[in-house]
Amino acid sequence: MPSSFNVESADGYERLMGRWSKRLAPMLIDFAGLADGDRVLDVGCGTGSLTFTLAEKPSLQEIAAIDYSPVFVEAAMRRNTDPRIAIRQADACALPFEDNRFDRAMSLLVLHFVPEAGKAVSEMARVVRPGGVVAAAVWDHYGGMPVMRMMWDTAVMLDEDVLPLRRKYCFQPMMRPGEMKQSFVSQGLVDVEETSLLIRMEYGSFEDYWGPIAAGEGPLGKYVWGLESAKRKALGVAMRAAYEAGEPDGPRSFASVAWACRGRVATGKGSGLTIAR
Repeated sequence: MPSSFNVESADGYERLMGRWSKRLAPMLIDFAGLADGDRVLDVGCGTGSLTFTLAEKPSLQEIAAIDYSPVFVEAAMRRNTDPRIAIRQADACALPFEDNRFDRAMSLLVLHFVPEAGKAVSEMARVVRPGGVVAAAVWDHYGGMPVMRMMWDTAVMLDEDVLPLRRKYCFQPMMRPGEMKQSFVSQGLVDVEETSLLIRMEYGSFEDYWGPIAAGEGPLGKYVWGLESAKRKALGVAMRAAYEAGEPDGPRSFASVAWACRGRVATGKGSGLTIAR
């Protein structure tokens, strides 16, 4: 099942989002919990923000990581020096692992880009042992990402035809309050909890913010590169004005919120009668 995330280069992704997912990774790990000797799967590893944060825990026995994008897989493999880590290209909706293989499966900023997100949750639950944990986080594009909403709201002011694109961006899978929790429950997970995680995205200048988008990275960049030259230039001018907000160009800081959810695989894989602790 392909991802709807647009990838131009690993370096471009790092500028657009990787540097921020590194800040979020420890928070998801704390929420999901870890135990000595755990075998952990990272579903949708990207360039390795979660994978290599997990590797900072010497007590983990094994870390497996998959991603659909060969660009990301190549970048993560090139970076890896830890023998506990195995990275491969694979589909989140058809994980290439046997049942009960892992103690925990985590997914950081991925499920909202998977068209059949519920299937990915089901697969994560399948490969985790009874009593193990499935955990995931996705951005709250509608209410928790002002730095990205700023672009879509500005684009809509310039062109009302952008309205359907903005709606699609704001309400990708798993982004409505309670939506991820309901998906976890419907896939048979128990003790399901949902919360929100907060980081700040800090930029040194307008170019630091706009550069990767203007280069075509991610959903925003894909839209920008689809514009004719005059419209792309006009959007860039308007975005600079929005970023600067009447002050000279320079550092800006934006609060950014992700939804996070965790659940436990019940003994009997779905019977829900007894929960292994």
